[in-house]
Amino acid sequence: MPFPVNRLRRLRKNENIRRLIRETTITVDDLIYPVFVEDGENIEKEIFSMPGIYRYSLDRLPKELDEVVNLGIPAVLLFGIPSHKDEVGSDTWNEEGIIQRTIRFIKKNYPQLYVISDVCFCEYTSHGHCGVLHDNDVDNDETLENTRKQVVSHAKAGVDMVAPSGMMDGVVKTIREALDCAGFDHIPIMSYSAKYASSYYGPFREAADSTPAFGDRRTYQMDPGNRKEALREVQLDIEEGADIVMVKPALAYLDIIRNIKELFNIPIAAYNVSGEYSLIKAAGKLGWIDEKKVMMETITSIKRAGADIIITYFAKEVAKIIKS
Repeated sequence: MPFPVNRLRRLRKNENIRRLIRETTITVDDLIYPVFVEDGENIEKEIFSMPGIYRYSLDRLPKELDEVVNLGIPAVLLFGIPSHKDEVGSDTWNEEGIIQRTIRFIKKNYPQLYVISDVCFCEYTSHGHCGVLHDNDVDNDETLENTRKQVVSHAKAGVDMVAPSGMMDGVVKTIREALDCAGFDHIPIMSYSAKYASSYYGPFREAADSTPAFGDRRTYQMDPGNRKEALREVQLDIEEGADIVMVKPALAYLDIIRNIKELFNIPIAAYNVSGEYSLIKAAGKLGWIDEKKVMMETITSIKRAGADIIITYFAKEVAKIIKS
């Protein structure tokens, strides 16, 4: 019935009634926290463009993980910064590589944490691109062969889940076959299914030392103007064996998250990326916004759009607010 019988403000009268009818809520169970681990010792280096986020060596990592566990955050997503880089990123399948050692360390000392490894090459290649280069472009199929070695190496180290981020055609099928043939059919795949060639990644490239030495990644990451293509990517990844699909970035692509939610019956992850994080941090530092309120509104919008899982550098801060 129309006004005045219907008055929607009745259910906004105070915080208690607003809480009772709230449609979207955030819990720590929604969160994955990205962690940067660097080869070396005694490293605890704040990333200039990402205030509050650090690169840790393995000996300093417990400081970070103790807090993550105490806050009840269930999972971490690992990114490695190796001491050795080469043309093909061979440290990604080195049994004593930084990621492999980190996985083993966490599984031994923090068994309650769910460990996800980023599966890519950009942090490990001397040129900063996401695979093997031929004629100044990434060779899709040769990169897939190296991806096989990378994921099996991560699985042998004890990883719980792998997350391929390079946007190579056929990568999910390749990984599923490699893991299954090696006896790791229990390990799920969280695919970066709709990963856009976004300008929001800038701070991450400082964090992971992964800036391309030349050119950009538009021949393998998606054009920001494309929506239907994202749906094709998701459908193909599901057909190839993805257990979770991801949209990256999150905030500028909420429509893509919603489209996937409506069309596919599969868990959806969204990556609240470095640029989204840094913009809020910078504006908060300048006093232009209420940083905590904007942070929570942002995370809520990602879940409201349809994300089941939110990968975010805000995870610890969000968890503290939830627990307070």
